[in-house]
Amino acid sequence: MSRPLDSAAATGTWTAGVAPGPAPGESPAQASAPISASAPGVAPQEAAQGRVTDHPAPAPNARGTLLATLVATFVALMVYTAPLLTVPTLSGTFHTSLSAQAWLLNGTPLGLAAVLLVAGGLADDFGRRRLFLIGTVGLAVTTALSALTDDTLLFTLTRVAQGAASAAILAASLGLIAHAFPAGPSRLRATGAWGAAVSGGIALGPLLAAALNGLGWRALYLVLGAAALGAGVYAARVLSESRAAHRARPDLPGAAALGLAFTALLTALTLGRNGWLAAPVLLLLAAMVVLLAVFALIERRSAAPLVDLGLLKHTPFQSSVLGALFTGIAVIGFFSYLPVVVEGVLHLSVFQTAWIVVLWAGTAAVVAYQAKRLHARFAVRHQMAAGFVLHAAGILTMLGAVGASSEARLLPGVFVAGLGSGLLNAALPRLSVESVPPQRAAMGSGANNTARYIGSSVGVALMLALVTSAGTTARGADTAIVVMAAVTLLGALLVLVLRGRRGDGPAGS
Repeated sequence: MSRPLDSAAATGTWTAGVAPGPAPGESPAQASAPISASAPGVAPQEAAQGRVTDHPAPAPNARGTLLATLVATFVALMVYTAPLLTVPTLSGTFHTSLSAQAWLLNGTPLGLAAVLLVAGGLADDFGRRRLFLIGTVGLAVTTALSALTDDTLLFTLTRVAQGAASAAILAASLGLIAHAFPAGPSRLRATGAWGAAVSGGIALGPLLAAALNGLGWRALYLVLGAAALGAGVYAARVLSESRAAHRARPDLPGAAALGLAFTALLTALTLGRNGWLAAPVLLLLAAMVVLLAVFALIERRSAAPLVDLGLLKHTPFQSSVLGALFTGIAVIGFFSYLPVVVEGVLHLSVFQTAWIVVLWAGTAAVVAYQAKRLHARFAVRHQMAAGFVLHAAGILTMLGAVGASSEARLLPGVFVAGLGSGLLNAALPRLSVESVPPQRAAMGSGANNTARYIGSSVGVALMLALVTSAGTTARGADTAIVVMAAVTLLGALLVLVLRGRRGDGPAGS
């Protein structure tokens, strides 16, 4: 059954997903000082000697847990970005139409978004380790199957299955991290490393695709399948099981309604390039609205909802979900389709295009890992807003670069956008687990990642529609840049406006 929002607050461990802030006139250090010598994670002899730490100690197997989750997340994100540089090759092999190219990129995000929420609940209720291992094995098998496909439909289906397997990995990962690392500096470091793994996987995926280009695109999926299997073998050795205190039945009807709503939206956006007011597009959008209403109704009546809708009343959770959604649309969506544009118009080699992606994602990985140093100085919402503003500034400097066929004019903007992406990748996983009660950590990460990958698919479909419906690719690229920059700045505005209300914790959270 659903756990009430105040279930942990009654013990003083959680209030609206945010730790209590300092009292007026009190420093953060004073506010975080232990109130007793018997705080969890503090050895009695340390307390007796006055060496009481401010935060509980990590679990004994915390390092192994972190490494296992980082490796599997890294591989999952490499699988996610695998087609970015191979869309022209795949389209030629499968004879894929221009409109259908979006599905080559959006298969995995579709699977991720459809399964992430139910995966979060399953991880909490039936075991995070168990679901994590199912995800790694599933990713290995489905990625290898991609190498055997011969048409767009079958390839897309295997990509959807890879997304479902990746959903199990990602949803369980942050739950495992939250269980192994109590709130405090150790969790900040762990979630920062996880954010860096996300960026690192995105960066290395295209580079691996370029390195294996001479062997054919099928070799890429065989290698990634083997990597996923290796990650699963290591995880089976080091992970310990953890789950919520009470089990509940998975909300499959809710997952189905949300997945169908997302599919309707994605199909409408894909068809929109042929006319946004066409009957099929309008019918699909209407179907999406109806399905979302059905989803909300199911969640309100479910004993174990995918998302506790009561969380939506709290601004930290709102910031987490909206921040992830806008990151998906304007950041991941933009850079997922940019390689298709520059490879086709600038006539860059696969390696040249790969290095553009590496510059963006590699910069993001470094910034995400180092961003833990910002925790004491900047509120999460300020960090997210800064990330959005940097991304918008970066992509706006790319205006005219495609029309001028200038790779050099792209690179400064790619770097600046990478700085912004790193700030976002560090802030979002931290906020996703801190904006929900501890026993709902996987639900929080599932909701955050679902919003991110729904956004990324919407962003890819929107990019394709904008780039290909403006007469020339150069004009379409500039239109897409302006639209995506506007969406990014809207995201920054929203996270700044969502200040914590009374009971939501510190306003800056």
